[in-house]
Amino acid sequence: MTQYEVVAAELRRRILAGELRPGDRVPSTRALVRDFGVAMATATKALQALQAERLVHPSPGVGTVVGPPPRAARRTEQPELNRDEVVRMGIAIADGEGLAALSMRRIAAELGVSTMALYRYVGGKDALVVQMVDAALGEFPLGPAPDEWREAIAMVARVHWAAYRRHLWLASAISLSRPQLVPRLLPHTDAVLRALRGFEKSAALSTMISLFAYVRGVALVMEAEMQAEQDTGVTADEWVTEQADKLGTMIALGNLPAFRELLADGFDYEYDLDKLFEFGLAVFLDGLSARGRGV
Repeated sequence: MTQYEVVAAELRRRILAGELRPGDRVPSTRALVRDFGVAMATATKALQALQAERLVHPSPGVGTVVGPPPRAARRTEQPELNRDEVVRMGIAIADGEGLAALSMRRIAAELGVSTMALYRYVGGKDALVVQMVDAALGEFPLGPAPDEWREAIAMVARVHWAAYRRHLWLASAISLSRPQLVPRLLPHTDAVLRALRGFEKSAALSTMISLFAYVRGVALVMEAEMQAEQDTGVTADEWVTEQADKLGTMIALGNLPAFRELLADGFDYEYDLDKLFEFGLAVFLDGLSARGRGV
């Protein structure tokens, strides 16, 4: 059997044995990835197979539950929706499976409506993603800006970092080259520009873009790592351990004296993204101070 068939068979056994009863929520795709050590696409395909057998069905606001779709859901009339429900479902899918898993068809299936019905509430997918970004940032209000310019900039950077930490898809959804018009993002930009009022205008704008690019760039590592772990079942620490011997051999054979010096005496680096973010932020602000205001 293929991997998805193995997962589907185990869930089918639990349902037929009564371990999962009608109305019970079955494990989410994320839980299946963790419990069976399979990729996200495999877990999704297993649930789709059970849906095709009418053993399970999506329940709006709940997840996938045991039993065929209720009679009302099989009629032509659509359940009542609102924009916030669609946006929340989009965020839930992106949080659990990444932005690549997001589609209008997927959201419609989860909410038990037709795909075309969604367009009345959020427009197309691009418009939905902008609304998802706006809602996600709304979970992290800025608060009063500190008087000291350096602390004001750091506050905005840390708010963005916290948002990226909670929603790993958020960094890839925000564009720096073609910035979307996100209502809740504009006050963040304004707060940084206010903190840089003593700078020459073009320097202030370049600083603001560079700051957001730095925070977003580090955050993209988290999303990539989540996807790699889901696809391979290997954590970052496990991967580093597996590569250690190969790296040691490459350093020994190559003309890499700085590497050899770094790793001498059993030096062990703690790879902590939160600490790395704070270190980089301090370097950014120190460099800005060294350049001087008005530069």
